Amino acid sequence: MAKITNNYATGLLIATLYVYIISVAVTARVLPLHPYLNGQENPITNIFDTSNYGILQLGNGLALTPQMGWNSWNFFACEINEKVIRETADALVSTGLAKLGYNYVNIDDCWSEFVRDSKDQLVPHSETFPSGIKSLADYVHSKELKLGIYSDAGKFTCQIRPGSLFHEPDDAKIFASWGVDYLKYDNCFNLGIDPEKRYPPMRDALNATGRPIFYSLCEWGVHDPALWAGKVGNSWRTTDDINDSWASMTTIADLNDKWAAYAGPGGWNDPDMLEVGNGGMTYEEYRAHFSIWALMKAPLLIGCDVRNMTAETFEIISNEEVIAVNQDSLGVQGRKVHSYGPDGGYQVWAGPLSGQRLGVVLWNRYSKAATITANWNVLGLDSTISVSVRDLWKHQHVSENSVELFSTRVDAHACEMYIFTPSASAHSST
Repeated sequence: MAKITNNYATGLLIATLYVYIISVAVTARVLPLHPYLNGQENPITNIFDTSNYGILQLGNGLALTPQMGWNSWNFFACEINEKVIRETADALVSTGLAKLGYNYVNIDDCWSEFVRDSKDQLVPHSETFPSGIKSLADYVHSKELKLGIYSDAGKFTCQIRPGSLFHEPDDAKIFASWGVDYLKYDNCFNLGIDPEKRYPPMRDALNATGRPIFYSLCEWGVHDPALWAGKVGNSWRTTDDINDSWASMTTIADLNDKWAAYAGPGGWNDPDMLEVGNGGMTYEEYRAHFSIWALMKAPLLIGCDVRNMTAETFEIISNEEVIAVNQDSLGVQGRKVHSYGPDGGYQVWAGPLSGQRLGVVLWNRYSKAATITANWNVLGLDSTISVSVRDLWKHQHVSENSVELFSTRVDAHACEMYIFTPSASAHSST
C-alpha cells in the first residue's frame, strides 16, 4: 500500500511539474524577456542592473519602446477643445514629427462634462468637444495617429470632472467604443484607497474590451509603483508633476533614476511629460532635459504648442539620433553612473544600447562651464577598450579611438550626448 501511495505521489509531482513548465513556457511567449537574459545580446558593459527587466511587464503587446506623442496639459491645461486637438494632429504630420514616432495625441483633463449623464456614462463637454470623442478619434486615425484620453482612479479627476473609480467596466467600454488608443489614469480624489487596489480594475476592464489601449498610470510615485505597476500598466509615473523650470526638471530626473532597473519593453518609468518649448528654461537646459529623458527611456510626450513652436524647440525634439537612443530595441534605462565636483554637479549618465554600443551623457548641473570626464571604470568598461565617439547633437564623430577616458567642455546647465561604439576587437568587461 505504501508503494502504491509513493507511485501516486511521484506521478502527481511529475504532473504538477509538467503543468508548471508548460505554464512558464506560455508565459515566456507573452512577456518580453530581456535580451541579456535570453542570450540575444552581449553587452559592452554589465554594470547596469537589469534584474527586474522583463519579469513584471504586463505583456499586452504595447510599449515595446517608450511611448512618443503629445499631451495637452503642460501648455493648455484646461483650455482645450476639439479644434486644438485636430490642429495638433495636423501639425504633428506637417512638421514631420509624426514620422519620427510622435504618434499619440493625448487629451488630458477637462474634456468631459462635470457630471455623468442619466445613464451614468461619461460625456464629452458639449461646448468644447461638440462633435464627440469618436469623431475626434476618427480624424486623428485618418492622420495615421492615435488618440489618448484621460481619467482618474478616484471619485473625481484633478479638475473635478467625474473619475472612473468604481466605473471601470463602463468607462473602459465607452473609451474602446470611441476608438481610444491610450489612457492616462490619474490619482486625485482617491478616497484613501491604496493605488495597488485602485489601478488593477481598470487594467482588467481595458483588457476585457479587446481593444489594445496603452495604460499609463499617473500615481505620482506615492507607493513606489516601479515595484508593482509592471503587472498593471505600460508606464507608471515615478514622480510628482513636472513644471517648466530647471529645479523641477533636475529633481525629477534624479528621482526617476532610482528605479532604472524596473523599466523595459512593456513597461516604463515615467518622470512626466516634456516641457521643451514652454519658455521656462534656456535652450541648453531644454536640450539637457530632452537628452536625459531620452537616455532614461522615459516617454517622449511633447508638452508645448506644436502649432506654434520655435525653430530651436523643433531642433531639439526632432533630433533623430537622440530619439533613436530612447527607442533602442535593447530597452535598458540609462542612469547616473558618476558625479563629482561642486555639489556633485559634474555628472556622467550612461546606458547600454543594442549592438554593444553605449549611450553617454556628460551633464553640467553647475552654474559655470566645466570640463567633464567619463573614465572607463565608471562606465564599466575595460581600461584597454577602444571606442569611437559620435556626438548626437553635432551629428559627427569626434573621436575614432578613445581609450581609458573621454573628456569634453560642457557649458553651464548644458549637456553633451554621445554614442560609444567599440572597435572590432572590443570585448565586454567582467
